[in-house]
Amino acid sequence: MSVLAPAQALRTLSHFRGAWRAIARAVADVLPKGLYARSLLIVILPMVLLQTAVAYVFMQRHWDLVTHRLSAAVARDVGAIVDLYSMLPPNADDNRLRAIGLERFRMDVEMLPAGPLPPRMPKTFFSSLDPLTRALPEELRQQVKLPFWVDTVGRSGLMEIRVDFGDRVLRLVTRRNLAYEANVHIFILWMLGASIVLVAVAILFLRNQIRPILRLAEAAEDFGKGRDIDFYPRGAREVRQAGYAFIEMKRRIERSSEQRTAMLNGVSHDLRTILTRFKLSLAVIDESPETEPMQKDVDEMQSMLEAYLAFARGDGGEPTSRTDLKEILDDLRSDAERHDRRIGVETKGDLTMKARPFALKRCLGNLVANALRHGDAVIVRAAREQRFVTVHVDDDGPGIPLESREDVFRPFMRLDEARNQDEGGSGLGLAIARDIARSHGGDIALSTSPLGGLRATLRIPT
Repeated sequence: MSVLAPAQALRTLSHFRGAWRAIARAVADVLPKGLYARSLLIVILPMVLLQTAVAYVFMQRHWDLVTHRLSAAVARDVGAIVDLYSMLPPNADDNRLRAIGLERFRMDVEMLPAGPLPPRMPKTFFSSLDPLTRALPEELRQQVKLPFWVDTVGRSGLMEIRVDFGDRVLRLVTRRNLAYEANVHIFILWMLGASIVLVAVAILFLRNQIRPILRLAEAAEDFGKGRDIDFYPRGAREVRQAGYAFIEMKRRIERSSEQRTAMLNGVSHDLRTILTRFKLSLAVIDESPETEPMQKDVDEMQSMLEAYLAFARGDGGEPTSRTDLKEILDDLRSDAERHDRRIGVETKGDLTMKARPFALKRCLGNLVANALRHGDAVIVRAAREQRFVTVHVDDDGPGIPLESREDVFRPFMRLDEARNQDEGGSGLGLAIARDIARSHGGDIALSTSPLGGLRATLRIPT
C-alpha cells in the first residue's frame, strides 16, 4: 500500500501535467502571435473584464435595488387605490376615484365589468432579464391580497394592472418609468464611451511603442540580406538599448569583413606577383611540348586562385539596387550562345527586386554553368510567388544522389563519380552560389529535375 500510493500519485500528476500542457498549447494556438496584438490583448482584456464586472454589479445590485424600491412605491399606490375602492359605498361615483388616481398617483383608473383576468403573459428571453417583471409582482403580493394581473411587457412605455374584486375589475394604467430605472442606458453609454476612448489611447500608444521594434527587425533583416540600412534607435529605453547593440554589432561585422578583405587583397597581390613571374619566365622560354603543360598549370593556378579569393572575399562590398532578374537571365542565355550552347529561359511575373546585381548574376551563372557542364538540355524557369522570386535550373545530366546533395555545397567538395567533379575547377561553384543566395536572405535546394537530371532551385525574398 505504501509503495503503490506514491506511484499512483506520480501517474496522476503526470496526467495532470499532460492535460495542462495540452490546454496551454490549445490556448497558445488561438492567441495572436504578434507583439502588437498581444500587447493590445494584455491592455484591453483586463479593461473589458473590469467593465463587465462593474456592469454586472450595477445590474445586479444598483438596478435591482432601485427597481425594487420603485416597484414597492407603485405597489403601495395600487394598494391605496384598492383600499379606497373598498371603502367607497357600493355604486359610488367612479369619477372621484379616477380623479384621485390621476392627481395623486398618476394612474389612469377604470372600472371594468366582472370577468376573468387575462392569462399570464408569456416570458421571453429579454423579459426574463428585466428585473421589473420580477420586482413588481412580488411587491404587489405584499400590498394587494386580491387576485391581480400585471402586464409590464405588452406596451413599451406603459404597464397595466388589473385587480379582481369579484363583482368588478379595477384596471390601472400608468407609465412604466414609475417602477423602472429608465436611465440605465446612460450608464451603459458612459461605460462604452470610456472603453472606446481607453482602447483608442491604448492602440495609439502601443503602435508608437511597437514601431521602433519593427524598424529594428527590418534593419536587422536588411543587414542580413546585404542591403544598405539607415537606422537610428528610437522608442523606449530598452528598445533603444537593443538598437545601439545592433549598430555596434553591425560595426564589428563590417570591421571584421574589411580586415579580412584587406588581408585577402594583400595575399592575392603576393600570389599574383609570383604567378606573374612564372608567366614571364615561360614567356622568355621558347615554346616547346615541354612548356605547354607548365603553361596550363599556371593558368589553372590563376583560375583556382581567383575562385578561392572570390569565395573567401564574398560580394558584400557591392551595393544593392533595383535589379531585373529577367535581364540577367537574358545575358546568361547570350553568353551560352556565344559558346555554342543553348539554354531555355521562361519567365513569369514581375522579376524586379532589390539585390546586388553582379553577385546575383554570378550565383545564377554558377548554377547554369554547372548544368551546362553535365547536361545537354538546360531550361531556366523564373517566376514571382507572393514575396519571393523562385528560379529553377533544370538539366538532363546524370544528377546527384540524394544522400550527397547537401555535401556538394561544402567548399572544395568534389564527388568522385558525380556531376560536381568540376573538371579541373575548384569545387566552389555551388558553395559560392549558396553563399550569395543566403547573403540575400534566400537559399538554394537541389532536387530531381523533370528532365531527368538535377534541378537547382534558387529562392530569394523580394
